[in-house]
Amino acid sequence: MRSTASDFTTQDALTSRPVRLIVRVEPQAPRIEYKASAVLPGHNVTVKAGEKATVKCVSRYGNPPAKLKWFLGDEELIAKSNQTNSPEADNRRTWSALSVIEISAEKSQNGRMLRCVALHESYPSKSLSVDVRLDVTYSPEVRLVGTPPNDVEEGRDHVVLKCITDSNPPANVIWRRVGKQEISSLEESLQFRPVFRRDSGTYTCQAQNSIGSSQPISVALDVKYAPDIESIRPDRVTTSQLFHPVTFTCTANGNPAPTYEWIQKIPTSLGGEYIEVVRSTESRLHIANITYEHQGEYFCRATNVINGNEKRKLSDGITLQVVGPPHIIRHVGGREIVVMRGEEALLRMVVCADPRPRNSTWLWGSVQVQPGSGVGKYQADDLNQDRREDCYEARLRITDVDAADSRNYYLSVENDRGSDKYGIHLAVRGSYPEPLAMATLLTIGTGCLLVFLLCVLLAVYAIRTERCCFARKLLIGIKADEKAYIRHAKCIEKSDIDSTMGRKTPRIEASMMGNGPMTIPGEAMYCSSPARRPHPQHTILAGSSPEAIKVRRAAMVLQAPTRV
Repeated sequence: MRSTASDFTTQDALTSRPVRLIVRVEPQAPRIEYKASAVLPGHNVTVKAGEKATVKCVSRYGNPPAKLKWFLGDEELIAKSNQTNSPEADNRRTWSALSVIEISAEKSQNGRMLRCVALHESYPSKSLSVDVRLDVTYSPEVRLVGTPPNDVEEGRDHVVLKCITDSNPPANVIWRRVGKQEISSLEESLQFRPVFRRDSGTYTCQAQNSIGSSQPISVALDVKYAPDIESIRPDRVTTSQLFHPVTFTCTANGNPAPTYEWIQKIPTSLGGEYIEVVRSTESRLHIANITYEHQGEYFCRATNVINGNEKRKLSDGITLQVVGPPHIIRHVGGREIVVMRGEEALLRMVVCADPRPRNSTWLWGSVQVQPGSGVGKYQADDLNQDRREDCYEARLRITDVDAADSRNYYLSVENDRGSDKYGIHLAVRGSYPEPLAMATLLTIGTGCLLVFLLCVLLAVYAIRTERCCFARKLLIGIKADEKAYIRHAKCIEKSDIDSTMGRKTPRIEASMMGNGPMTIPGEAMYCSSPARRPHPQHTILAGSSPEAIKVRRAAMVLQAPTRV
Protein backbone atom coordinates (compact mmCIF):
# COMPACT_ATOMS: atom_id res chain seq x y z
CA MET A 1 0.00 0.00 0.00
CA ARG A 2 1.35 3.39 -1.02
CA SER A 3 1.22 6.06 1.63
CA THR A 4 1.64 9.72 1.48
CA ALA A 5 2.64 12.31 3.96
CA SER A 6 -0.26 13.22 6.40
CA ASP A 7 -0.99 14.20 9.98
CA PHE A 8 -2.17 11.55 12.54
CA THR A 9 -3.63 12.08 16.05
CA THR A 10 -3.80 9.30 18.58
CA GLN A 11 -7.16 8.50 20.22
CA ASP A 12 -5.74 7.62 23.61
CA ALA A 13 -6.60 9.52 26.62
CA LEU A 14 -3.31 11.19 26.42
CA THR A 15 -2.79 13.41 23.39
CA SER A 16 0.75 14.01 21.81
CA ARG A 17 1.91 16.70 19.46
CA PRO A 18 1.42 16.06 15.70
CA VAL A 19 4.28 14.30 13.74
CA ARG A 20 4.89 14.75 9.99
CA LEU A 21 5.32 11.49 8.10
CA ILE A 22 7.33 11.63 4.88
CA VAL A 23 7.10 8.76 2.46
CA ARG A 24 10.17 8.36 0.08
CA VAL A 25 9.40 8.02 -3.56
CA GLU A 26 12.09 6.85 -6.03
CA PRO A 27 12.48 9.47 -8.80
CA GLN A 28 12.67 8.64 -12.46
CA ALA A 29 16.05 8.18 -14.07
CA PRO A 30 17.67 11.51 -15.05
CA ARG A 31 17.59 12.65 -18.64
CA ILE A 32 19.48 15.38 -20.57
CA GLU A 33 17.75 17.95 -22.71
CA TYR A 34 19.36 20.28 -25.23
CA LYS A 35 17.52 22.84 -27.25
CA ALA A 36 14.17 21.63 -25.84
CA SER A 37 14.83 18.09 -26.98
CA ALA A 38 15.82 15.09 -25.00
CA VAL A 39 19.21 13.69 -25.87
CA LEU A 40 19.43 9.94 -25.79
CA PRO A 41 22.25 8.47 -23.75
CA GLY A 42 25.50 8.35 -25.76
CA HIS A 43 24.26 10.76 -28.36
CA ASN A 44 25.80 14.11 -29.19
CA VAL A 45 25.28 17.55 -27.86
CA THR A 46 26.51 19.61 -30.78
CA VAL A 47 27.82 23.12 -30.26
CA LYS A 48 30.07 25.37 -32.32
CA ALA A 49 33.46 26.20 -30.91
CA GLY A 50 33.42 29.56 -29.19
CA GLU A 51 29.72 29.47 -28.44
CA LYS A 52 27.85 28.57 -25.23
CA ALA A 53 25.67 25.51 -24.89
CA THR A 54 22.81 25.42 -22.34
CA VAL A 55 22.15 21.85 -21.27
CA LYS A 56 19.46 20.65 -18.85
CA CYS A 57 19.26 17.58 -16.64
CA VAL A 58 15.77 16.56 -15.30
CA SER A 59 14.84 14.03 -12.66
CA ARG A 60 11.06 13.76 -12.05
CA TYR A 61 8.60 12.30 -9.60
CA GLY A 62 10.87 11.88 -6.67
CA ASN A 63 10.21 12.46 -3.04
CA PRO A 64 12.25 14.09 -1.83
CA PRO A 65 13.72 15.56 -5.09
CA ALA A 66 16.96 14.04 -6.39
CA LYS A 67 20.18 15.94 -6.06
CA LEU A 68 21.79 16.55 -9.53
CA LYS A 69 25.49 16.88 -10.35
CA TRP A 70 27.35 17.53 -13.62
CA PHE A 71 30.62 15.98 -14.80
CA LEU A 72 32.68 16.66 -17.96
CA GLY A 73 34.80 13.61 -18.22
CA ASP A 74 35.99 13.07 -14.67
CA GLU A 75 35.82 16.76 -13.78
CA GLU A 76 32.84 17.94 -11.72
CA LEU A 77 31.32 21.18 -12.92
CA ILE A 78 30.33 22.78 -9.62
CA ALA A 79 30.26 26.48 -10.24
CA LYS A 80 28.72 26.26 -13.68
CA SER A 81 25.38 24.63 -12.68
CA ASN A 82 22.34 25.38 -10.54
CA GLN A 83 19.37 23.24 -9.50
CA THR A 84 15.70 24.05 -8.96
CA ASN A 85 13.03 21.75 -7.47
CA SER A 86 9.32 22.10 -8.10
CA PRO A 87 6.25 19.91 -7.35
CA GLU A 88 4.90 17.91 -10.19
CA ALA A 89 1.75 19.37 -11.63
CA ASP A 90 -0.07 16.09 -11.76
CA ASN A 91 1.18 14.87 -8.38
CA ARG A 92 1.86 17.54 -5.89
CA ARG A 93 3.37 15.13 -3.42
CA THR A 94 6.36 14.40 -5.76
CA TRP A 95 9.01 16.70 -7.05
CA SER A 96 10.73 17.54 -10.30
CA ALA A 97 14.49 18.33 -10.04
CA LEU A 98 15.99 20.50 -12.82
CA SER A 99 19.69 21.43 -13.22
CA VAL A 100 20.87 23.78 -15.98
CA ILE A 101 24.52 24.20 -17.05
CA GLU A 102 26.15 26.56 -19.55
CA ILE A 103 29.23 25.27 -21.31
CA SER A 104 31.61 27.52 -23.30
CA ALA A 105 32.54 25.16 -26.09
CA GLU A 106 36.17 24.79 -26.93
CA LYS A 107 37.87 22.79 -29.61
CA SER A 108 39.72 20.77 -27.00
CA GLN A 109 36.40 19.60 -25.46
CA ASN A 110 35.24 17.89 -28.61
CA GLY A 111 34.37 14.24 -27.99
CA ARG A 112 34.36 14.42 -24.23
CA MET A 113 31.49 12.87 -22.25
CA LEU A 114 29.05 15.13 -20.43
CA ARG A 115 27.38 13.27 -17.54
CA CYS A 116 24.48 14.14 -15.26
CA VAL A 117 24.28 12.20 -11.95
CA ALA A 118 21.10 12.00 -9.83
CA LEU A 119 21.61 11.14 -6.17
CA HIS A 120 18.71 9.68 -4.18
CA GLU A 121 18.43 7.27 -1.30
CA SER A 122 15.66 5.35 -3.03
CA TYR A 123 17.93 4.30 -5.90
CA PRO A 124 19.33 0.83 -5.39
CA SER A 125 22.84 2.16 -6.00
CA LYS A 126 21.99 5.50 -4.41
CA SER A 127 22.57 7.23 -7.79
CA LEU A 128 21.70 7.08 -11.43
CA SER A 129 23.50 8.89 -14.31
CA VAL A 130 23.12 9.66 -17.98
CA ASP A 131 25.96 10.45 -20.45
CA VAL A 132 26.02 12.33 -23.74
CA ARG A 133 28.92 13.19 -26.03
CA LEU A 134 29.97 16.80 -26.39
CA ASP A 135 30.27 17.48 -30.13
CA VAL A 136 32.21 20.74 -30.65
CA THR A 137 32.26 21.81 -34.28
CA TYR A 138 34.97 24.08 -35.77
CA SER A 139 36.35 25.08 -39.14
CA PRO A 140 39.26 23.12 -40.63
CA GLU A 141 42.91 23.63 -39.93
CA VAL A 142 45.48 22.02 -42.23
CA ARG A 143 49.14 21.06 -42.09
CA LEU A 144 51.39 19.67 -44.77
CA VAL A 145 53.59 16.61 -44.58
CA GLY A 146 55.79 14.96 -47.17
CA THR A 147 57.74 18.03 -48.33
CA PRO A 148 60.98 16.69 -49.86
CA PRO A 149 64.02 17.63 -47.73
CA ASN A 150 66.45 17.35 -50.65
CA ASP A 151 66.50 17.96 -54.36
CA VAL A 152 63.90 16.01 -56.31
CA GLU A 153 65.31 14.54 -59.50
CA GLU A 154 63.21 13.90 -62.53
CA GLY A 155 62.39 10.29 -63.34
CA ARG A 156 64.01 8.96 -60.18
CA ASP A 157 62.23 10.32 -57.11
CA HIS A 158 58.63 9.87 -55.90
CA VAL A 159 56.80 12.66 -54.14
CA VAL A 160 53.69 12.21 -51.93
CA LEU A 161 52.30 15.41 -50.40
CA LYS A 162 49.67 15.01 -47.68
CA CYS A 163 47.27 17.68 -46.48
CA ILE A 164 46.38 16.71 -42.89
CA THR A 165 43.17 18.36 -41.68
CA ASP A 166 41.83 19.00 -38.20
CA SER A 167 38.12 19.84 -38.32
CA ASN A 168 34.63 18.94 -37.02
CA PRO A 169 32.78 17.89 -39.01
CA PRO A 170 35.35 16.34 -41.38
CA ALA A 171 36.46 18.60 -44.21
CA ASN A 172 36.95 18.11 -47.90
CA VAL A 173 40.50 18.71 -49.25
CA ILE A 174 41.18 20.57 -52.45
CA TRP A 175 44.61 20.66 -54.16
CA ARG A 176 45.24 23.39 -56.69
CA ARG A 177 48.28 24.47 -58.72
CA VAL A 178 49.02 28.17 -58.59
CA GLY A 179 48.36 29.82 -61.92
CA LYS A 180 45.88 27.19 -63.08
CA GLN A 181 42.13 27.04 -62.61
CA GLU A 182 41.62 23.32 -62.60
CA ILE A 183 41.74 21.27 -59.42
CA SER A 184 44.81 19.07 -59.12
CA SER A 185 43.29 16.64 -56.60
CA LEU A 186 40.41 16.18 -54.17
CA GLU A 187 42.24 13.59 -52.16
CA GLU A 188 44.13 14.13 -48.98
CA SER A 189 47.36 13.10 -50.81
CA LEU A 190 48.85 14.59 -53.94
CA GLN A 191 51.13 11.97 -55.48
CA PHE A 192 53.79 12.02 -58.21
CA ARG A 193 55.18 8.58 -59.03
CA PRO A 194 57.75 9.42 -60.37
CA VAL A 195 58.04 13.16 -60.61
CA PHE A 196 58.73 14.97 -63.91
CA ARG A 197 59.82 18.47 -64.77
CA ARG A 198 56.31 19.34 -65.89
CA ASP A 199 55.19 18.80 -62.29
CA SER A 200 57.28 21.72 -61.06
CA GLY A 201 55.21 24.49 -59.53
CA THR A 202 53.55 25.80 -56.39
CA TYR A 203 50.66 23.79 -55.00
CA THR A 204 48.07 24.88 -52.42
CA CYS A 205 46.05 22.72 -50.05
CA GLN A 206 42.74 23.96 -48.59
CA ALA A 207 40.04 22.21 -46.54
CA GLN A 208 36.33 23.06 -46.29
CA ASN A 209 33.45 21.88 -44.05
CA SER A 210 30.04 23.18 -42.99
CA ILE A 211 31.61 25.50 -40.46
CA GLY A 212 34.10 27.18 -42.81
CA SER A 213 37.32 26.91 -44.81
CA SER A 214 40.93 26.69 -43.76
CA GLN A 215 43.62 29.08 -44.77
CA PRO A 216 45.38 27.67 -47.84
CA ILE A 217 48.86 26.28 -47.28
CA SER A 218 51.32 26.17 -50.16
CA VAL A 219 54.33 24.08 -51.11
CA ALA A 220 56.79 24.60 -53.94
CA LEU A 221 57.80 21.57 -55.93
CA ASP A 222 61.06 22.19 -57.77
CA VAL A 223 61.95 19.22 -59.94
CA LYS A 224 65.65 19.04 -60.83
CA TYR A 225 66.83 17.54 -64.07
CA ALA A 226 70.10 17.16 -65.94
CA PRO A 227 71.00 19.57 -68.75
CA ASP A 228 69.67 19.13 -72.27
CA ILE A 229 71.40 20.74 -75.25
CA GLU A 230 68.67 22.53 -77.15
CA SER A 231 70.72 24.05 -79.96
CA ILE A 232 74.24 24.84 -81.14
CA ARG A 233 75.32 27.24 -83.84
CA PRO A 234 76.72 27.35 -86.51
CA ASP A 235 76.35 24.20 -88.59
CA ARG A 236 78.22 21.03 -87.82
CA VAL A 237 80.92 21.83 -90.40
CA THR A 238 82.17 25.40 -90.65
CA THR A 239 84.93 26.80 -92.86
CA SER A 240 86.73 30.04 -91.97
CA GLN A 241 89.53 32.04 -93.54
CA LEU A 242 92.81 32.32 -91.67
CA PHE A 243 92.89 35.32 -89.30
CA HIS A 244 89.13 35.86 -89.63
CA PRO A 245 86.63 35.86 -86.70
CA VAL A 246 84.21 33.05 -85.87
CA THR A 247 81.47 32.69 -83.23
CA PHE A 248 79.85 29.59 -81.67
CA THR A 249 76.68 29.65 -79.53
CA CYS A 250 75.13 26.99 -77.32
CA THR A 251 71.69 26.86 -75.64
CA ALA A 252 70.98 24.32 -72.90
CA ASN A 253 68.08 23.71 -70.54
CA GLY A 254 68.45 22.32 -67.05
CA ASN A 255 67.48 22.77 -63.41
CA PRO A 256 69.47 24.20 -61.79
CA ALA A 257 70.63 26.37 -64.65
CA PRO A 258 73.70 24.76 -66.25
CA THR A 259 77.13 26.21 -66.71
CA TYR A 260 78.78 26.13 -70.12
CA GLU A 261 82.15 25.13 -71.52
CA TRP A 262 83.32 25.21 -75.13
CA ILE A 263 85.87 22.44 -75.57
CA GLN A 264 88.26 21.86 -78.43
CA LYS A 265 89.57 18.35 -78.80
CA ILE A 266 93.18 18.43 -79.99
CA PRO A 267 94.80 15.17 -81.13
CA THR A 268 97.94 14.19 -79.25
CA SER A 269 98.91 11.44 -81.65
CA LEU A 270 97.90 9.98 -84.97
CA GLY A 271 96.36 7.05 -83.08
CA GLY A 272 93.23 8.96 -82.09
CA GLU A 273 94.22 10.15 -78.62
CA TYR A 274 93.44 13.74 -77.82
CA ILE A 275 93.40 16.36 -75.09
CA GLU A 276 90.60 18.75 -74.24
CA VAL A 277 91.25 22.48 -74.28
CA VAL A 278 88.61 24.77 -72.76
CA ARG A 279 88.20 27.71 -75.11
CA SER A 280 85.34 29.43 -73.23
CA THR A 281 83.29 29.11 -70.04
CA GLU A 282 80.26 30.89 -71.44
CA SER A 283 77.48 29.86 -73.75
CA ARG A 284 79.09 31.95 -76.50
CA LEU A 285 82.56 31.36 -77.91
CA HIS A 286 84.04 34.13 -80.02
CA ILE A 287 87.46 33.79 -81.65
CA ALA A 288 88.53 37.09 -83.15
CA ASN A 289 91.59 35.85 -85.02
CA ILE A 290 91.38 32.30 -86.33
CA THR A 291 94.63 30.39 -86.79
CA TYR A 292 95.34 26.81 -87.73
CA GLU A 293 95.67 26.03 -84.03
CA HIS A 294 91.90 26.60 -83.76
CA GLN A 295 91.14 24.06 -86.44
CA GLY A 296 89.46 20.93 -85.14
CA GLU A 297 86.31 19.70 -83.46
CA TYR A 298 84.39 21.76 -80.89
CA PHE A 299 81.85 20.61 -78.32
CA CYS A 300 79.51 22.45 -75.97
CA ARG A 301 79.36 20.91 -72.51
CA ALA A 302 76.56 21.88 -70.11
CA THR A 303 76.90 20.97 -66.43
CA ASN A 304 74.78 21.26 -63.29
CA VAL A 305 74.75 19.63 -59.83
CA ILE A 306 71.84 17.68 -58.31
CA ASN A 307 72.12 16.39 -54.74
CA GLY A 308 75.87 16.84 -54.89
CA ASN A 309 76.19 14.83 -58.10
CA GLU A 310 77.51 16.49 -61.23
CA LYS A 311 75.37 16.06 -64.33
CA ARG A 312 76.93 16.68 -67.74
CA LYS A 313 75.63 16.82 -71.26
CA LEU A 314 77.90 17.02 -74.31
CA SER A 315 76.64 18.40 -77.58
CA ASP A 316 77.35 17.06 -81.02
CA GLY A 317 80.64 18.24 -82.43
CA ILE A 318 81.18 21.21 -84.73
CA THR A 319 84.12 20.83 -87.11
CA LEU A 320 86.02 24.03 -87.87
CA GLN A 321 88.03 24.04 -91.10
CA VAL A 322 90.60 26.79 -91.63
CA VAL A 323 91.83 27.70 -95.12
CA GLY A 324 94.51 30.20 -96.02
CA PRO A 325 98.22 30.78 -96.58
CA PRO A 326 100.87 28.82 -94.67
CA HIS A 327 101.42 29.70 -91.05
CA ILE A 328 104.51 28.50 -89.19
CA ILE A 329 103.63 27.85 -85.56
CA ARG A 330 105.92 29.93 -83.41
CA HIS A 331 107.94 28.53 -80.54
CA VAL A 332 107.10 24.86 -81.08
CA GLY A 333 110.49 23.72 -79.78
CA GLY A 334 111.72 27.06 -78.47
CA ARG A 335 113.21 30.05 -80.25
CA GLU A 336 116.76 28.79 -79.65
CA ILE A 337 118.29 25.33 -79.92
CA VAL A 338 121.46 24.64 -77.89
CA VAL A 339 123.76 21.80 -79.02
CA MET A 340 127.26 20.82 -77.87
CA ARG A 341 130.09 20.84 -80.38
CA GLY A 342 130.40 17.63 -82.34
CA GLU A 343 126.78 16.52 -81.77
CA GLU A 344 123.92 16.40 -84.24
CA ALA A 345 121.49 19.31 -84.24
CA LEU A 346 117.82 18.77 -85.14
CA LEU A 347 115.86 21.87 -86.03
CA ARG A 348 112.05 21.38 -86.07
CA MET A 349 109.23 23.62 -87.17
CA VAL A 350 105.53 22.93 -87.67
CA VAL A 351 103.74 24.62 -90.54
CA CYS A 352 99.99 24.54 -91.15
CA ALA A 353 98.43 25.27 -94.50
CA ASP A 354 95.29 24.54 -96.44
CA PRO A 355 95.90 23.81 -99.27
CA ARG A 356 99.09 21.85 -98.59
CA PRO A 357 102.39 23.77 -99.07
CA ARG A 358 103.72 23.44 -102.58
CA ASN A 359 107.17 24.74 -101.74
CA SER A 360 109.27 24.84 -98.57
CA THR A 361 112.92 25.80 -98.17
CA TRP A 362 115.48 25.97 -95.36
CA LEU A 363 117.56 29.16 -95.65
CA TRP A 364 120.73 30.41 -93.97
CA GLY A 365 123.40 32.67 -95.36
CA SER A 366 123.49 31.98 -99.08
CA VAL A 367 122.51 28.31 -98.67
CA GLN A 368 119.07 26.92 -99.58
CA VAL A 369 118.01 23.32 -98.92
CA GLN A 370 114.77 21.79 -100.12
CA PRO A 371 112.99 19.02 -98.12
CA GLY A 372 114.32 15.62 -99.09
CA SER A 373 117.73 16.99 -100.08
CA GLY A 374 120.96 18.06 -98.39
CA VAL A 375 124.22 19.95 -98.70
CA GLY A 376 127.24 18.42 -97.00
CA LYS A 377 126.42 17.84 -93.37
CA TYR A 378 123.06 19.61 -93.74
CA GLN A 379 120.08 17.35 -94.50
CA ALA A 380 116.41 18.46 -94.80
CA ASP A 381 113.75 15.77 -94.24
CA ASP A 382 110.52 15.57 -96.19
CA LEU A 383 107.48 17.25 -94.66
CA ASN A 384 105.72 14.81 -92.32
CA GLN A 385 102.06 14.88 -91.32
CA ASP A 386 101.65 16.34 -87.83
CA ARG A 387 99.06 15.11 -85.32
CA ARG A 388 96.92 18.12 -86.23
CA GLU A 389 94.97 18.29 -89.42
CA ASP A 390 96.57 20.31 -92.26
CA CYS A 391 99.78 20.66 -90.24
CA TYR A 392 103.21 19.34 -91.22
CA GLU A 393 106.57 19.05 -89.52
CA ALA A 394 109.76 20.28 -91.24
CA ARG A 395 113.15 19.05 -90.00
CA LEU A 396 116.73 20.13 -90.69
CA ARG A 397 119.56 17.89 -89.44
CA ILE A 398 123.12 19.18 -88.97
CA THR A 399 125.77 16.62 -88.10
CA ASP A 400 129.05 17.33 -86.27
CA VAL A 401 128.16 20.92 -85.44
CA ASP A 402 130.87 23.46 -84.70
CA ALA A 403 131.11 27.15 -83.91
CA ALA A 404 130.53 28.15 -87.53
CA ASP A 405 127.04 26.60 -87.38
CA SER A 406 125.85 29.05 -84.71
CA ARG A 407 123.39 31.22 -86.62
CA ASN A 408 119.73 31.75 -87.52
CA TYR A 409 118.08 29.19 -89.80
CA TYR A 410 114.89 30.15 -91.60
CA LEU A 411 112.05 28.10 -93.02
CA SER A 412 110.16 29.59 -95.94
CA VAL A 413 106.84 28.00 -96.97
CA GLU A 414 104.44 28.79 -99.83
CA ASN A 415 101.07 27.59 -101.09
CA ASP A 416 98.44 28.92 -103.48
CA ARG A 417 97.15 31.44 -100.93
CA GLY A 418 100.42 32.98 -99.71
CA SER A 419 103.65 32.36 -97.81
CA ASP A 420 105.27 32.55 -94.40
CA LYS A 421 108.83 32.66 -93.08
CA TYR A 422 110.20 32.11 -89.62
CA GLY A 423 113.63 31.55 -88.08
CA ILE A 424 115.17 29.54 -85.29
CA HIS A 425 118.60 30.12 -83.73
CA LEU A 426 121.19 27.39 -83.28
CA ALA A 427 123.71 27.95 -80.47
CA VAL A 428 126.77 25.67 -80.39
CA ARG A 429 128.46 25.32 -77.02
CA GLY A 430 131.94 24.01 -76.21
CA SER A 431 133.70 25.05 -79.46
CA TYR A 432 135.19 28.26 -78.00
CA PRO A 433 135.41 29.88 -74.61
CA GLU A 434 132.12 31.02 -73.47
CA PRO A 435 131.76 34.79 -73.65
CA LEU A 436 131.65 36.40 -70.32
CA ALA A 437 128.40 37.77 -69.29
CA MET A 438 127.98 41.52 -69.28
CA ALA A 439 127.51 41.51 -65.51
CA THR A 440 130.83 39.67 -65.06
CA LEU A 441 132.65 42.14 -67.33
CA LEU A 442 131.24 45.08 -65.44
CA THR A 443 132.31 43.53 -62.13
CA ILE A 444 135.88 42.92 -63.33
CA GLY A 445 136.19 46.42 -64.81
CA THR A 446 134.93 48.03 -61.63
CA GLY A 447 137.41 46.05 -59.53
CA CYS A 448 140.35 47.05 -61.72
CA LEU A 449 139.34 50.71 -61.55
CA LEU A 450 139.16 50.59 -57.75
CA VAL A 451 142.62 48.97 -57.54
CA PHE A 452 144.07 51.62 -59.84
CA LEU A 453 142.60 54.47 -57.78
CA LEU A 454 143.98 52.88 -54.60
CA CYS A 455 147.49 52.71 -56.11
CA VAL A 456 147.33 56.37 -57.16
CA LEU A 457 146.30 57.43 -53.65
CA LEU A 458 149.13 55.40 -52.07
CA ALA A 459 151.69 56.94 -54.45
CA VAL A 460 150.54 60.49 -53.68
CA TYR A 461 150.71 59.73 -49.98
CA ALA A 462 154.25 58.30 -50.28
CA ILE A 463 155.54 61.34 -52.24
CA ARG A 464 154.12 63.76 -49.71
CA THR A 465 155.62 61.78 -46.83
CA GLU A 466 159.09 61.71 -48.48
CA ARG A 467 159.11 65.48 -49.02
CA CYS A 468 158.23 66.09 -45.41
CA CYS A 469 161.09 63.84 -44.12
CA PHE A 470 163.62 65.39 -46.53
CA ALA A 471 162.77 68.93 -45.41
CA ARG A 472 163.17 67.91 -41.78
CA LYS A 473 166.64 66.35 -42.42
CA LEU A 474 167.76 69.38 -44.43
CA LEU A 475 166.88 71.74 -41.59
CA ILE A 476 168.87 69.62 -39.09
CA GLY A 477 171.91 69.60 -41.45
CA ILE A 478 171.83 73.33 -41.91
CA LYS A 479 171.82 73.95 -38.17
CA ALA A 480 174.77 71.58 -37.65
CA ASP A 481 176.71 73.29 -40.46
CA GLU A 482 176.18 76.68 -38.89
CA LYS A 483 177.54 75.46 -35.54
CA ALA A 484 180.63 73.97 -37.17
CA TYR A 485 181.26 77.15 -39.07
CA ILE A 486 181.06 79.23 -35.91
CA ARG A 487 183.58 76.96 -34.12
CA HIS A 488 185.87 77.10 -37.11
CA ALA A 489 185.71 80.87 -37.17
CA LYS A 490 186.55 81.11 -33.49
CA CYS A 491 189.43 78.77 -33.96
CA ILE A 492 190.90 80.88 -36.74
CA GLU A 493 190.44 84.05 -34.74
CA LYS A 494 192.32 82.52 -31.79
CA SER A 495 195.10 81.37 -34.05
CA ASP A 496 195.54 84.86 -35.39
CA ILE A 497 195.69 86.33 -31.90
CA ASP A 498 198.31 83.82 -30.79
CA SER A 499 200.36 84.51 -33.84
CA THR A 500 200.33 88.20 -33.11
CA MET A 501 201.31 87.71 -29.48
CA GLY A 502 204.13 85.24 -30.29
CA ARG A 503 202.37 82.11 -29.07
CA LYS A 504 202.77 78.75 -30.68
CA THR A 505 200.21 76.32 -31.57
CA PRO A 506 200.18 73.40 -29.18
CA ARG A 507 201.61 70.22 -30.55
CA ILE A 508 200.58 66.75 -30.12
CA GLU A 509 203.26 65.22 -28.07
CA ALA A 510 204.63 61.96 -29.20
CA SER A 511 204.34 60.66 -25.71
CA MET A 512 200.65 61.09 -25.92
CA MET A 513 200.51 58.80 -28.91
CA GLY A 514 201.73 55.78 -27.14
CA ASN A 515 199.85 52.76 -26.12
CA GLY A 516 197.02 54.71 -24.59
CA PRO A 517 194.37 56.44 -26.51
CA MET A 518 195.26 59.52 -28.31
CA THR A 519 193.72 62.77 -27.09
CA ILE A 520 193.69 65.99 -28.93
CA PRO A 521 193.51 69.27 -27.02
CA GLY A 522 190.39 71.15 -27.54
CA GLU A 523 192.12 74.23 -28.82
CA ALA A 524 193.95 72.25 -31.51
CA MET A 525 190.76 70.65 -32.89
CA TYR A 526 189.60 71.57 -36.42
CA CYS A 527 191.89 74.59 -36.72
CA SER A 528 194.03 75.21 -39.79
CA SER A 529 196.79 77.68 -40.35
CA PRO A 530 195.46 81.04 -41.40
CA ALA A 531 198.43 81.50 -43.65
CA ARG A 532 197.83 78.30 -45.47
CA ARG A 533 193.95 78.37 -45.70
CA PRO A 534 191.68 81.26 -46.36
CA HIS A 535 188.51 81.78 -44.42
CA PRO A 536 185.75 79.82 -46.01
CA GLN A 537 182.77 81.79 -47.21
CA HIS A 538 179.55 79.96 -46.43
CA THR A 539 176.44 81.03 -48.29
CA ILE A 540 173.31 79.03 -47.40
CA LEU A 541 170.47 79.27 -49.84
CA ALA A 542 166.99 78.05 -49.18
CA GLY A 543 166.30 74.78 -50.88
CA SER A 544 170.03 73.88 -51.26
CA SER A 545 170.67 70.39 -52.47
CA PRO A 546 172.45 67.70 -50.42
CA GLU A 547 175.46 67.84 -52.77
CA ALA A 548 175.96 71.55 -52.00
CA ILE A 549 175.87 70.84 -48.33
CA LYS A 550 178.53 68.16 -48.79
CA VAL A 551 180.76 70.71 -50.59
CA ARG A 552 180.33 73.21 -47.81
CA ARG A 553 181.15 70.59 -45.25
CA ALA A 554 184.31 69.53 -47.10
CA ALA A 555 186.31 72.45 -45.66
CA MET A 556 185.84 71.20 -42.16
CA VAL A 557 188.48 68.45 -42.20
CA LEU A 558 190.26 67.11 -39.24
CA GLN A 559 193.89 68.15 -39.79
CA ALA A 560 196.97 67.88 -37.59
CA PRO A 561 197.96 71.24 -36.10
CA THR A 562 200.88 72.92 -37.87
CA ARG A 563 203.88 74.16 -35.98
CA VAL A 564 205.14 77.66 -37.06
